[in-house]
Amino acid sequence: MSKVLKTIILMVTALALVLPAYAREAAKEQQLASVEEPQASTEQLAAFKQEQGASKDEPLAFEEQQGVSKEEPLAVKQEPLAAKQESAAAKKQQLQQEASKEQIKGLDEQVQEIKTDVLSIATELNRLEEKLLYPSDTQVALFVSLADGEKFRLDGVDIELDGKSVAHHLYSYKELEALQKGGVQRIHVGNLRAGEHAVQVTVTGKSVGGSDFHKSESFKITKGIGPKLVGLVLADTGFGSKTVTLKDW
Repeated sequence: MSKVLKTIILMVTALALVLPAYAREAAKEQQLASVEEPQASTEQLAAFKQEQGASKDEPLAFEEQQGVSKEEPLAVKQEPLAAKQESAAAKKQQLQQEASKEQIKGLDEQVQEIKTDVLSIATELNRLEEKLLYPSDTQVALFVSLADGEKFRLDGVDIELDGKSVAHHLYSYKELEALQKGGVQRIHVGNLRAGEHAVQVTVTGKSVGGSDFHKSESFKITKGIGPKLVGLVLADTGFGSKTVTLKDW
């Protein structure tokens, strides 16, 4: 009995000695496990954060895509702006062209006015020159016209005054047409002293029948005080008739 008790006592003592060490080792293992779990949770948390970051990047990428789509309307807005600028430039060019046309038109009008003024000045100068060169007391003027209804072709007229040739003229088609329509040509202006003077008129042309003619007529004119105006009326009256008729104006 005593041996059994001793044995039990020894076993209890051994257990008492072993159990604290075992308890300490179990506690250490629990501490180590508790430390490893937070590390694992930390790793999980980092992985979760990475996933969240990726999910945050996805909206960013989406926003970037949206930004591209937002820039597209800007390009669309820029295109109408460029079109407006082109239309404005075209209108400006059109206005400049119209302004240049108006300027050219204004210059043309000024040139025409200057021409008119120059012609009027030249006419006045010619009149003054005639007054100076051919005073009214000695002036004599000869005029050529066709008789009413005459259609013959007038080629040329020669005039001699007191035996001196004072006029020679060859007629163009337009001049002949003007004479046939009633026009009058001043063929000579000169000076004559008062008294009687001889005038000889030679006419060349083609009759209505187509035959050529060359006729001369002689006249006497009397110059008095004041200008002398003499009209020479031409007509194709046939063989033996007067071709030139003298008229005082």
